[in-house]
Amino acid sequence: MATMRNELYEYEITPAVFLTGRQITLSLRAVNERRTLEAGHEYNVLINESSRAEDSRFIGSGCTRALKVTAGDDHVLRITAVFEREGMYQIHVFYRESEGFLGEFRVYALGDDMKGLYPYRGDFHMHSSRSDGNEDPFLVVSNYRETGYDFTIISDHGKYYPSLEARAKFKIAKNDESPITDMQVLTGEEIHLPLNDLHYISCGSAFSVNALVTPNSNQAYMGDDPRGRSADGNCPPTMTREAFMEMITERAKYVDRPIESERLSFAAAEWIYEKVREGGGLGIFVHPYWMCSTVQVSEEYFDYLYGKKPFDAFEVLGGENYFQQNGFQTIFYYEHKAKGMDYPIVGSTDSHGSTDRNRNSRICSTIVFARQNKTEDIKDAVKKGYSVAIDTISPEYRVVGDFRLAKYGSFLMENWYPLHDRLCGPQGTYMREYVLGNPSAEDILKSLKGQVPALMSRFFEL
Repeated sequence: MATMRNELYEYEITPAVFLTGRQITLSLRAVNERRTLEAGHEYNVLINESSRAEDSRFIGSGCTRALKVTAGDDHVLRITAVFEREGMYQIHVFYRESEGFLGEFRVYALGDDMKGLYPYRGDFHMHSSRSDGNEDPFLVVSNYRETGYDFTIISDHGKYYPSLEARAKFKIAKNDESPITDMQVLTGEEIHLPLNDLHYISCGSAFSVNALVTPNSNQAYMGDDPRGRSADGNCPPTMTREAFMEMITERAKYVDRPIESERLSFAAAEWIYEKVREGGGLGIFVHPYWMCSTVQVSEEYFDYLYGKKPFDAFEVLGGENYFQQNGFQTIFYYEHKAKGMDYPIVGSTDSHGSTDRNRNSRICSTIVFARQNKTEDIKDAVKKGYSVAIDTISPEYRVVGDFRLAKYGSFLMENWYPLHDRLCGPQGTYMREYVLGNPSAEDILKSLKGQVPALMSRFFEL
């Protein structure tokens, strides 16, 4: 759970996120009875803008906007103002001028391109016991909902069907709606095919890429039945491993790399990306600085891949807690961004255990700014660059991505997610109880469903 700012324990200010250039009325009310605002009393309100230059930045200097606002009979303080520029604003409230400080309440104004876009936090890379993870897909999804995730993907090694199992368990229909949970599960897999050295995530594809080459580990579920390797029962034809290797070997002749293994690897990566796109999926290039016996791929080959880009998004954070992975990937991303190679990014755990027993179970995530918490919206937002990666290796989080979105992401980490996560916790707990067969869990889940969207409708006015 994100750390709660002190004011959030005592008061609620809504909306806290809105669009610039509009007259907005902020409603401040106490959530702690002891802090109830006095009806009919005139409070002093100072509005400080983060991005604006002033003669003095100190409260009370006369350079901030100062208002006198009377609390209503319902004990709500309604502050009306226009917020012209994008960024964070600090609202300081006093019982009387320079006395009786109630607190600093933070709000955020966004440009019009963010209209209708809401933050959803999740993970694009995690494993269950269907491959080399510790827990079954259902517990993985439940445990991550309990800690505040809005969406996840079960991307097991070589297997697509675990993501189908998870969606079925939580009654997530083709339209991404469920009667029992607000948590979203996207279809996916980590792709491992012959001759390919890369680790590659397919997210939200209509069919399994691993299962296009036979034999494959996905066949353990329903054999060659298309319903076990696709979201809708429709799949491209399969080929044998021998035919696949022959095809990749031929394609590799046209790859301009001096080392044969890299020519083969790149030819396979290109073919994989073609199939991910054919299925409407999001292709993610993951953890190039992962340290196994050595780094996953050579830096020269990594640079080549990044230039050719047989992927939609780069996993800039994820998997491990040592600096050589996330630190190097972040520096690489920013250096290439400065050169004009501004690719969409995600952050992931590469989780192999969804509980606190796994040191890395909560280290990274992604905030996606999307219209809805649904597969197509999430993929579309990432592809358009509306995402940031979140590093929570230590309690002092950091945000990686476009500076503008990173500032907004930081605001959300401190002001939105502490409130959001408290509501996600019970839903995740009863999702786990539902998985374990608690007969009352489904009814409880139905009663909890919709609470996070309701909070979102109060917090955001977009």
